[in-house]
Order: sequence, then C-alpha cells, then structure tokens
Amino acid sequence: MDGPDPRAPWQPPLTWWSHGWRLLGCLAISAIVWGSAIQGQLEDHPELFWVDLGLGAACYVLVFWRRRFPLTVALLTAVAGMYSGLAAGPGALAAVSLATRRNLPQIVLVGLVNVITAQGFVRVQPVVSDDPEWLNLAINTALMAALLAIGMYIGSRRELMWTLRERALRAETEQALRVGQARATERERIAREMHDVLGHRISLVTMHAGALTFRDDLSRADVAASARIIQDNAHQAMVELRGILGVLRGAEDGAPDRPQPTLSDVPALVDEARSSGTPVDLTVQVPDPLPERLGRTVYRVVQEGLTNARKHAGAARVAVHVSGSRTDGVTVRIENPLPPGSRPAGAPGYGLVGLTERAELAGGTLRWDVRDRRFVLEVWLPWPSSRP
Repeated sequence: MDGPDPRAPWQPPLTWWSHGWRLLGCLAISAIVWGSAIQGQLEDHPELFWVDLGLGAACYVLVFWRRRFPLTVALLTAVAGMYSGLAAGPGALAAVSLATRRNLPQIVLVGLVNVITAQGFVRVQPVVSDDPEWLNLAINTALMAALLAIGMYIGSRRELMWTLRERALRAETEQALRVGQARATERERIAREMHDVLGHRISLVTMHAGALTFRDDLSRADVAASARIIQDNAHQAMVELRGILGVLRGAEDGAPDRPQPTLSDVPALVDEARSSGTPVDLTVQVPDPLPERLGRTVYRVVQEGLTNARKHAGAARVAVHVSGSRTDGVTVRIENPLPPGSRPAGAPGYGLVGLTERAELAGGTLRWDVRDRRFVLEVWLPWPSSRP
C-alpha cells in the first residue's frame, strides 16, 4: 500500500518507524479537532459521536492507500472531515502526501475542499467557539496552506535526492563501461600487434619445419640451412615479441632488458616514496626469499598502492604491511587516510583495474574499501606450487 510508486519512483517505501510517527501525528491532530466537539456530541448529540467515530476509523484505514490513489483518498478524507473530527488527522496526512507529487491543480482542489469542509465542521458539529467566521476561515486557510507547502517541499527534496542517486549510479555504470571498453581495446591491440608481428615468422618456421618432416632427399647442408632459418626466425619472433611486451610495459624502444624488481626492492621503493614527501610505515613478515614471480607481483602491488595514495591523499601517512607463509599465501595491505572533505569514488580507476588483472593472473584476489575514513587496499596472492 505504501510501496514505491512507478509513476513517482522518488517516493521511498515507508518503514515501520515511518508509519509509526505519521500515525502519532494523525492522532495528535485528531485529538485537537475532535476534542473541540466531543463533549457537545456526548451530551447533546450522541448520534454525531458514533458517526464521527465510524467515519474517523474508516479514514484511518483508507489513508493507507494514499500513495496508490492520492487524489481520491485526499478528497474522501477531506469530505469526511466535515462530519468527523477524528478524520482530521488522516485528512491532513493525505493532503500532505498528495502535495509531495507537486501536481498544482490537484493541490489547489484538495486545499479548497479541506478549507470548505473545515468551515462546515464548525456548523455541523456542536463546537463551542466565539470566534467570528472570517477568523476561522483565515486560520483554516493558513493551516492548510502550511500543510500543502510542507508536502511540496518534502516531494521536491525526495525528487532531488533520487535524481542525485540516479546520476551517481549512472556515472558508476558509465565508468564501468569505459573501463571494460579500455580493457577490450587494449587486448584487441595486443592481439592485433602480436598477430601482425609473429604471423609472418611463424609461417616461415612452419614451412621449413614441414619441409624437414616430409622430404627425405635433402642433403646435410640443406637440412642445416633449413634448421638455421627456423632458428633465426624463431629467435627473431621472440625478440619482436619481447619488444611488443616492452612497449606495453612502457619501456623505451631498443632498451636492454633489466632485471625485474622483487620483494627485496620494496624497501628502496619505500625510501623513494619517503624522499618524495610521502611518509610510509613498512612491515614485512614473509619467508625469505619469495619466488621470483610472486615477489615481482608484490612489488607491483606496493608500487601501485603508493602511487594511488600519493595521487589521492597527498602527503598523508601510508601503512604498508606484507605478510604470509607458504601455506597461507601472501597478503599485501596498504592503508591511507582520505583527505578532509573528500568523498570515496564509486568505481576503481584504471590503475586498480590493471592491478586487479595482475592479481587475478597470479591466481589471487584484490579488494578495496573505505573504513573509518581510511582507504584500504588488500591483495592476496597464492604461494606458487613447487610441484611440476
């Protein structure tokens, strides 16, 4: 009955607490209005008391359908308010609920009906009042205008908050689509370059290998020449493949291969970060030495974590903790406080996306979260098996 309306998706579903305080507000309004007439009803017109009670109880049930049939419920409770002081609470709630939709013709209609029935209540019910009719009209009009204005403000704020949430959700979705497109584009480029570079040389290797397989009339010199061609093309293919991977890693063209960094190079990386103005607390609790590939992945994780912290947190202190064992694997945890006034991003950047792929390729997992205004990056990597 009070669930989200597809015609007004910004209207939130109501909780038990929301129902509770609305019911208390209705009871308070009903007590004020009915209290002005109940003594006269009981003493002089008991039939009006039972009519008032019956209509009021029906309105308290009817008001639960105010979101599904806002105009109908608001008009029925307003008309019932002429004969029932108990219905004043549900009538006010229905009017405010209708005003949250900000349909001006409906708001004006419901406001006029409520003012007219409020004036009629004084005439129908035995209300003891010495106030002139114009004063009652002014008070009723002002109260109804205030209720409708509150409803329009609530509706405007709900729609604004819903719009902001939808925009944030759309931005996160678009960011995920851009990240996925970047991944697909990069993989397509790698595949295209590898195909173009290696296709020709692998075809030469296949051709000469096939000749050696099927021809038995070749001399030793011809066999040696074909084997040399196969060796040269295979070597050249490896060189060109290494060059492609070097370009992908950002290496300079023609630069000689350098030893890849491992866990033993992490202290130097941390010292470099400290010298650049980022305070870093480093803790390493792992068996020594780590397998080369695992150590290289740990180094890249720490490198990306420090880069991310320096980019988003400035000179904030960063805590780096590396721990693990051969049975439990290695866990890298990097923490840094968020800058004052900043809001955590809803989607990871390209650096974390690449780091996630690196961790998954190593058989591990990557998680990031914001806890107590601290950004926490945690990567788990399995210990490579020593079995073949």
